[in-house]
Amino acid sequence: MVEDPLATADALQITREAGFDHLLMGGKPNTTSCPLPFQADSVKTARDVTRSTLRGWGLNELSDDAALVVSELVTNAVRYAMYASGRREIELLLMRVRPHVLLAVADPSDEVPRPKEPDFVSENGRGLYIVETYSQCWGWDPLARGGKAVWALFRTEP
Repeated sequence: MVEDPLATADALQITREAGFDHLLMGGKPNTTSCPLPFQADSVKTARDVTRSTLRGWGLNELSDDAALVVSELVTNAVRYAMYASGRREIELLLMRVRPHVLLAVADPSDEVPRPKEPDFVSENGRGLYIVETYSQCWGWDPLARGGKAVWALFRTEP
């Protein structure tokens, strides 16, 4: 649920003005980016980077929810990148835009993320439901180089 639509719009406007392609290059203030190999253990790496970054920003209370959401985003990226032609790069981006933290995972697939009706018995299909439940909002943006960045926004201040 979006509690402060103006603050949320401001946080998302920054990503749209700069563009995820530019942000993923790294070296920006209050931003961490991490290339991830196209393999299952990238999920653990993404969780570790997320927790470490949030701890460095003094946001320990956010680390469990953010790590869960990043796990789902990276799992989806690994799953769908296998169908993309050419490159198999996945990249994690964390950006602090007060009063928010934006988490994004870029992958080479052009396939639009579509939430499924959660099936709580099945082994899969709940990823975007979890992302929606634990984040303030989520979405995706196409990348100029092809592929997409799927993002989730978290509020850091009451």
